[in-house]
Amino acid sequence: MANLYRAGLELHVDPGRRQLHVYIGGELNKTYPVAVGKPATPTPAGDYRVINKVINPGGVLGTRWMGLDIPGGNYGIHGTNNPASIGNRVSLGCIRMHNSNVEELFPQVPVGTPVRISLVPGYNAKGTPASHHNPGSGPPLDHSVHMVAPGDTLWKIAKRYNVSLHALLAANNLTNPDVLEVGQMIYIPR
Repeated sequence: MANLYRAGLELHVDPGRRQLHVYIGGELNKTYPVAVGKPATPTPAGDYRVINKVINPGGVLGTRWMGLDIPGGNYGIHGTNNPASIGNRVSLGCIRMHNSNVEELFPQVPVGTPVRISLVPGYNAKGTPASHHNPGSGPPLDHSVHMVAPGDTLWKIAKRYNVSLHALLAANNLTNPDVLEVGQMIYIPR
């Protein structure tokens, strides 16, 4: 990722797939796994900018912090002291990265860098379930969606839809099959 510090750098966060994409001049350059906000405290969707940067903020923030101009809170992209959380919806709204990944990205991201946070499929910008389907949003054309209900496990969902556990993990970019949350949208490959 040499020389990212040039015009056209943008960060895109996909909370549904728990990924942060680095774009340079509109071209995808790198993708990192992340943790995002849990349903009760979702990562706010929208277009923002990096407004401050801190080295070694410590504690739950890991080794780097990049603050965002999200109204109504103190949100950022940061490292973590809980690497097992990466790939899950567990934060208070921030975007968590592995410390090694945020350390790689941090020096390349100047203050002012645009950050786009997408909607989680099936949810509105406030992180609550959407009451209607928006054309152009939702699962890829070769997938359907299952909303996790109380008692669901990834194994039960795989059996119900006659797909492999591996296929569900891959389609949803999940790293831990034991972490599901009621109301979470799971892509089901056809």
